[in-house]
Amino acid sequence: MTAEEEAVPAVLRPPVEERYADELAALRRADAESDAARPPGWALSARAVRAFVIGDERWGVRRKFYGDDPLVDRAIVALLGRQGLMLVGEPGTAKSMLSELLAAAISGTSALTVQGTAGTTEDHVRYSWNYALLIADGPSHRALVPSPIFRAMQTGRIARFEEVTRCAPEVQDSLVSILSEKVLMVPELGEESTVSARPGFNVIGTANLRDRGVNEMSAALKRRFAFETVRPIADPVFERELVRLEVAAALGSAPGGGDLFETDVLELLVTVFQELRSGVTAEGSPLRRPETVMSTAEAVNTAIAASLEARYLGGGRPGAAEIARAMAGVAHKDDDEDAQRLKAYVDTVVRERARGSRTWRTFFVAAEELWG
Repeated sequence: MTAEEEAVPAVLRPPVEERYADELAALRRADAESDAARPPGWALSARAVRAFVIGDERWGVRRKFYGDDPLVDRAIVALLGRQGLMLVGEPGTAKSMLSELLAAAISGTSALTVQGTAGTTEDHVRYSWNYALLIADGPSHRALVPSPIFRAMQTGRIARFEEVTRCAPEVQDSLVSILSEKVLMVPELGEESTVSARPGFNVIGTANLRDRGVNEMSAALKRRFAFETVRPIADPVFERELVRLEVAAALGSAPGGGDLFETDVLELLVTVFQELRSGVTAEGSPLRRPETVMSTAEAVNTAIAASLEARYLGGGRPGAAEIARAMAGVAHKDDDEDAQRLKAYVDTVVRERARGSRTWRTFFVAAEELWG
């Protein structure tokens, strides 16, 4: 095997608990040294969970969630209580990332996950059967196929329910009794029909506020969750740092070492996304916001696409032209009128900045050709 082949990761995206195993181990040692109290069933203390998410230099733990630190505190407190935690917000605001980080820190695994879709059934939330064993032996624990939430109850861990509002209302409501009573009934097993949750069990749900094909949650289900809104990153410094780290994690460093992005190119990328997302320029002038979601997640995807073009088709390091070309696919996803909105942005804001900046001028030339 060549050195180049050895450098290729075994999987594209290892789970959080594997990627940051050293950090989790350091935090467990910190808990042991300080005699920090751990909530029943938790792998780490609440303070260590917080440090894992927002970083702690004392233990070599880097920040992973950028934005609202008090939101992280409220999320941890919610999971200490009897209610579940529901993270809501626009697509691409790192709701799933936050739920994965919390589950990994609290339970040691983020794998107990139900992915909500239009095809999700109640069996995915509760349990199903191995029908060959069911026919051969009748209802038994051996024939039972537990859902991730079932397994989380049995082991006292955090279950994640992604995109709750993509499921039909009757599927969503199968969570109501689980969250209120912390009990799941399996009538087919007779006297052994009750599964009671062990300490540490809870559910983190995520739901998009602005998306197609969503189903409203019932009032009964809403009462079982503490709701927290995850908002887009407002601080451009935080957003630039997050994009830089995510690109480095996905692709490594630039050929020859160092960051893939020059500072001015990264600043341009984040500025464009922040302005189109908010509908206001850095100078305070109003813009027509595109219908497509200009989230931080899309900014990361754009940065990765630009980096790949530069690495394999260009000079190695992405510039403003690669950013413009990578953004073309993001900008025209949802609405035909977005092309006009983006053309207006290029013709006014970008054109003016191009007069005094080589980076913005390069971006303007490429964007005018692609977005016009």
